[in-house]
Parts: sequence; structure tokens; C-alpha cells
Amino acid sequence: MERTIRTLSTSPSLLPRVKLLLSRRFSLSSSPQPTPDPPDLSPASVCGALSGYANDWRKALDFFNWAEQQCRFRHTTDTYNRMIDILGKVFEFDLSWSLIDRMRDDPLSFPDHVTFRIMFKRYVSAHLVDEASRTYDRLDEFGLKDETGYYNFVDALCEYKHVMEAHELCFGKDKKAELGFDVDDTKICNMILRGWFKMGWWSKCGEFWEEMDKKGIKKDLHSYSIYMDIECKRRKPWKAVKLYKEMKRKGIKLDVVAYNTVVRAVGLSEGVDFAIRLCREMRELGCEPNVVTNNTIIKLLCDNGRVRDAHKLLDEMRKGGCKPNVVTYNCLFGSLEKPREILRLFYRMIGTGVDPRMDTYVMLMRKFGRWGFLRPVLMLWNKMEELGASPDESAYNALIDALVDKGMIDMARRYDEEMLAKGLSPKPRVELAPKSEISAATVLQEQR
Repeated sequence: MERTIRTLSTSPSLLPRVKLLLSRRFSLSSSPQPTPDPPDLSPASVCGALSGYANDWRKALDFFNWAEQQCRFRHTTDTYNRMIDILGKVFEFDLSWSLIDRMRDDPLSFPDHVTFRIMFKRYVSAHLVDEASRTYDRLDEFGLKDETGYYNFVDALCEYKHVMEAHELCFGKDKKAELGFDVDDTKICNMILRGWFKMGWWSKCGEFWEEMDKKGIKKDLHSYSIYMDIECKRRKPWKAVKLYKEMKRKGIKLDVVAYNTVVRAVGLSEGVDFAIRLCREMRELGCEPNVVTNNTIIKLLCDNGRVRDAHKLLDEMRKGGCKPNVVTYNCLFGSLEKPREILRLFYRMIGTGVDPRMDTYVMLMRKFGRWGFLRPVLMLWNKMEELGASPDESAYNALIDALVDKGMIDMARRYDEEMLAKGLSPKPRVELAPKSEISAATVLQEQR
């Protein structure tokens, strides 16, 4: 077994199996048994195993400490960052800071900009903006208070709907004079524009787009890409096409990311066949379509009921050297209505080396549960565990709903309790309430 672990730990593509093997080796007790001949762990295998425990922070932390104490693994900045991200997800900020303090003691694991980008992201996602601001002020302690740290802080504010705070930080009175370094105004404005976009405040998007012109801030390729995406989201794809033509007039050379937005806009406004023609134009101009381009076309084809053409494009992607990803398959799963077709495509996906994401499992489990098919739901759950994925709240709820619908209350209650033990929040369900509570509720209802 040691030899197997040593082999797998050097191969990132087999990380789920590493996680499964390692999970059998470490104890979750506070005093794990010493490992006489510990396996050789790599940073990639440790990060992969931690990702498998992403929805169970206690097991993740136990594994993290076990790897260091029992296997004599020297954690790197990357492995610390992965653990800090898992802790931040469940608001365990004190533990996160204790790890950052440990990182200071080893040059191999000294905190970097990614460490604090994670802290900004987790604080702001919990709406703890003051704490995020204090963390930014502490960057001096680590020699990281520069333009990158500033961009990371602003980006976190915009990403998690605190755009007004970001705007005040960047454009309030005398704010920029206090920085002590230069920042790119276009880059900052692009972050704020994207923030308004994520909030869905279309009028603010338009106002800020015009404000950039008034302030004389140059709009670059990224600015136009964001605003084209905004026009698509607000269901005005023809305006995105107009912006594309404006870019061409200005001589702005489009990259594949911008083209992908235009392909989507053309597909929505003029039809999927025009989007396919634009893909040919991309190639002629020396911009090779990537997997996102193909996913956009597949989604447009599926939305237009042309599922056979979408499957044909999937085959062409493989032959053309453009490897499909999980989004490719998710687009197809959404359009399939026969259980056998879905399962065939699911196992084909895994067979080609594409691992499902958690939203893939949830989508399919809900679909099968809605149709009243419990066996495929349980097959998907078992496959999830086999591949080393840690189910999240949505996955548990999809499984429990399917079990309740089939009258398997005891089994559903067991998973409900397992969710609570992991710190996840199950949906309130009358069927799973204790019998005493149900009886009391019935009596009250009868009295009324």
C-alpha cells in the first residue's frame, strides 16, 4: 500500500484516489497513532486530499496536521493556502490566522498575496468588510502592502457585492494619495464595473460606463468584454454586437475571451448559425476557438433543441484536440431527458478523464429525483464518494429529498443527521421531524 501511495502522490491526475487511500491511514482522534514508515507526500497530493475534504473542515484540518506530524511533511505556502481557504469558507477566521502565524516561521511557507486574497475573499463574502480592511492594513507586516495587495482587496469587495465600499476606497477624497504606490485606473474601473455587473444593477453599470469617459479613463479590451457581457445579461445582445463593431473600428484586437462573449451575443441576437460563422472568422483572424467557445456553441445548440448537432460538436472537439471540460457535459446533461442517455454520457465523461463538479452531481440527482428514479441517485452518490468528492449542502439535500419522496424516512434521517454533524444546514422537513414534535403539531392543529 505504501508503494501505491508513493506512486499516486506524484500524479495530480490521480488525486482523488490519493485522498481515498490517505483517508484510511490517518486517525481523526486528537492523538493519532504514530506512522512508522510514512508515505512520501507531495504538495499536489496534499492539496488534492484537502480539496476532497473541502466541505468538512474538521477532517481537512485533521488531515493537514496528520500529514505534518505523522508523515513529517513540510507544508508549503500552497498547502497552507488551501487549508486557510477551507477554514475561511466556514468562518473559522481565528484558526486561519493561527495558520498564518505558523507560516511566518518557515521560509518555505511564508504568506504570499494568494494567502491574503483568500482572507479578503472569505471576510467580504461573510460581509465582514471592517475585518477585511484591517487585514489589508496588516499587509505591511508581511511586506505585501503594494499594488497587488490593493487590487486583491478591491477585487474581493467587488466580487462579493460591496461595490460602494470599493468605489469609496478608490475614488474617495485623498484616498489614492495615501497608497504610496501607483495603480492602474483602467484596471480598478474594470473591477468596479464587474462588481456592478455581479450585483445586476444595470443602471449603475451604464452610469459607470459613462463616468469612465467623463474621467478620461481609457477603456481597454477587458472593459469592453465586461460591458458586452453586461448587455448580454440584461437581454440586449444586439447592443453587445454594436460594441464589438465599435471595438473593430477603434482597432482593438480581440482575444479569445472577448470573442467568446461576442459569439454568445451573436448567437442570442441572430441565431446559433451566425455564431458558428463568427467562430470561422475567429480562425481566419488567427484566434483559435477554445473550450469556452465550443461550450457556448453547444449551449446555444441545446437551447435551440439541436441536441444531435451538439453531440456532433462534442465529437469534433475531441478529434480537433480541444478537450471537453465539465461545463461541456453540464450543457448536454441539461438538455437530455432520458435516464439511460444521461448515465451513458456521465460514465463516458468520467472515462475520458473529466471529473464531475459538485453542481454536476446535484443537477443530475435532482433530475432523477424529480422523475422518481432513486437507483440512479444512489449510483451518483456512490460515484461521488468513490472519486473522493466531499458532498456539500445541496448534494445532501438532493439525496434526502429523493429518499423522502420514496418513503425511505429512516435512511433520509440518517443523512440529515450526518449533515448536521458536518456543520451543514439541512432543509426543514416535516417528514424528518421527531415523532413527538409531529404529534404536538397535530394536536395544536386539531385544537385550532
